[in-house]
Amino acid sequence: MALVVWASCGIISMVGAVCYAELGTMIPKSGGDYAYIFAAFGPLPAFLFLWVALLIIQPTSNAIAGITFAKYILEPIYLGCPPPDNAVRLVAAVVICLLTFINCYNVKWATSVQDSLMFAKVIALVIIIIAGIVHLAQGHTYNLQNMFEGTTQDPGRICLSFYSGLFSFAGWNYLNFVTEELKNPFRNLPFAIYISLPLVTVIYLLANVAYFVVLTADEVVSSNAVAVTFGERILGVMSWIMPVSVALSTFGGLNGGIFASSRLFFVGARQGHLPSCLAMINVSHFTPAPSLIFLCLLSLLYLTNTDVFVLITYTAFSEATFIMLSVGGLLWLRVKQPDTKRPIKVNIVLPVLFFLISLFLVVLPFFSEPLETSIGAGIMLSGIPVYFLTIYWKDKPRGYQRTIHVFTEYVQKALYSVPQEAKED
Repeated sequence: MALVVWASCGIISMVGAVCYAELGTMIPKSGGDYAYIFAAFGPLPAFLFLWVALLIIQPTSNAIAGITFAKYILEPIYLGCPPPDNAVRLVAAVVICLLTFINCYNVKWATSVQDSLMFAKVIALVIIIIAGIVHLAQGHTYNLQNMFEGTTQDPGRICLSFYSGLFSFAGWNYLNFVTEELKNPFRNLPFAIYISLPLVTVIYLLANVAYFVVLTADEVVSSNAVAVTFGERILGVMSWIMPVSVALSTFGGLNGGIFASSRLFFVGARQGHLPSCLAMINVSHFTPAPSLIFLCLLSLLYLTNTDVFVLITYTAFSEATFIMLSVGGLLWLRVKQPDTKRPIKVNIVLPVLFFLISLFLVVLPFFSEPLETSIGAGIMLSGIPVYFLTIYWKDKPRGYQRTIHVFTEYVQKALYSVPQEAKED
């Protein structure tokens, strides 16, 4: 059943990515979901996405990536026992701060790190796949018998398994966050989507087949780091390759998340939906240093949560809600703006299907995980009074305006930053 979920998550992500190719070429602005929801439904829903992305989605995703990196990098040191929780969170905090510094200092450094570590991820997965194929060719088929044994029929638990699977594919919409920084986005955005998602889906699925060929279902479930357990079982003295490769891969994923999500906050501040200091760039390095550091601080805060799966539930529910809204915006704009130029126009069946799947993933957790889902929904709705108090209400008291001005000026001086327009002038 796990393999069915993995394959389904890959297909769902591919359908979503194709829909985002239409949105990204129709609305060629940075900000991704924020820009699309704003264009379709106006400022309030767009602000709510920004609010949830600010408080939950992006910092939580970064915290999870940091924790995953730390666990894999510490696993070879603490042989036979899980790494201490404090050590994991300390290493996670260090790597988040390090990558924030790299992104603040030089954009080319950040993209070079991303390009280099992409190969580490592919190499690690290829090693797993080849090892699994060799193991299977040697006649080890026992673990593939009765593959559906112990499969749950609880819709709520199946939905949560999709959350974890889709979280692994998360990032397929990150390129839409930086559309304005792409060269020839009308060509390169859909090209990247059409190549990457099918390739990632096939590689992830084959890697999971390899896991189940070598390990039992109980070993997969109980392992703190499945790739490490896999390496110890089949690679012998070379087993150290797996934790190092996976850690480097996660390092690259975290770097990509920091790079893309900081641009989201930058765009939101430029639109007036976040403090103006977050729309400033560093004079020396031309990077959005204030938004990067703000994101870093929030990510460090989420490291204090000890339950990674609760973080995934918060993130997946919130992200599914607004991805559903973005694709709903695609359908709405088909009706509202039928004559708008669409360099890519997908078959209407795909966005309708994706919208219905997303709706299912949003509604069902209220029955299976009511507490966590209600907390996520509550955080989302808490943005409504914030919007009316900080954005909609224009005639604010002078004391409030003076405080914001002083704070903005302090951030500007501390981080040697200016508004983007000022730098362009």
